Amino acid sequence: MKYSRIFKNVILCVALLFVAWAVIIYPERYITACLQGFLLWAECVLPSLFPFMVICAVLIKTGMAEKAALPLKKVTGVFGLPPAAAVCFIMSICSGYPAGSRSVLEFYERGAISEKDAKKLAYLCSTSGPLFIIGSVGVKMLSDKGAGWKILLAHAVAVILVALIISLFSKKGAKHELSRSMPDGNVLYDAFYGAVISVLLAGGFIAFFCVVGQIAIDFYLLYPLEKLISLFTDEATASAVCRGLIEATAGCRALSATDGKFTLPFAGFLITFGGLSILMQQLSYLLKAKVSGVKFIFIKLLQGLLCFCVLLLF
Repeated sequence: MKYSRIFKNVILCVALLFVAWAVIIYPERYITACLQGFLLWAECVLPSLFPFMVICAVLIKTGMAEKAALPLKKVTGVFGLPPAAAVCFIMSICSGYPAGSRSVLEFYERGAISEKDAKKLAYLCSTSGPLFIIGSVGVKMLSDKGAGWKILLAHAVAVILVALIISLFSKKGAKHELSRSMPDGNVLYDAFYGAVISVLLAGGFIAFFCVVGQIAIDFYLLYPLEKLISLFTDEATASAVCRGLIEATAGCRALSATDGKFTLPFAGFLITFGGLSILMQQLSYLLKAKVSGVKFIFIKLLQGLLCFCVLLLF
């Protein structure tokens, strides 16, 4: 266990030093990539994420989310989920990444859900939102609102189906009754402060991984995978998918310029899987709730593949 941790730390240090070296050698290229990442965040993510992050925070901190969850106790219980599941999922599907993961952590830290329940909810409350999928991807990128609706439907089906199957075959967590807790502190200040920090954190992740994605492409780090994907589609689409595996928003934008046969399924896969950037955003919250990072990434891959298959039917 000790040597495994040392090995992981060495790999991480080498990767970070390589990124730092590349930025120092070619600053003009990667400073531009970083700026493009922030612009992408400001245009496509910030407008769709921030309002809902505030709303979610207020609902949870005032206890209103807990009250709203009580009538759904029997429904969620059928699938072995805690009463908070339905409300937490609605917050996730309305807001988008990483609001669902943040909500899971909030409920966990308040003692409203157990550790086992937090792990189940991590897979269910890991969704993108309609404003991003329909507005940013469908309308702005693909110039097709209908395509955005198709991706949203397939995305929701894939996430819900895989999460519910896992929940049904998992052990039930300890019973946690949702308490009607009184608001503590300055709710409005705490909600806005938390939302601002979370949204800025998302922008930082996007900008950083846009740089990492550009470095990976420039130094052909994903070339073997790109060639493998290109066996089933054109090279431009394969390149866009590889970029999206690191930063999903940038990958979707690159896909929109290809107009290939599998543009829609691959866009759905990238949005559902999340790419390295979105995965790390979610894990920055979920690891505090004792969710396994490796298992979470594997489940997200399954959900992404299912979304891809569903979109092949459209």
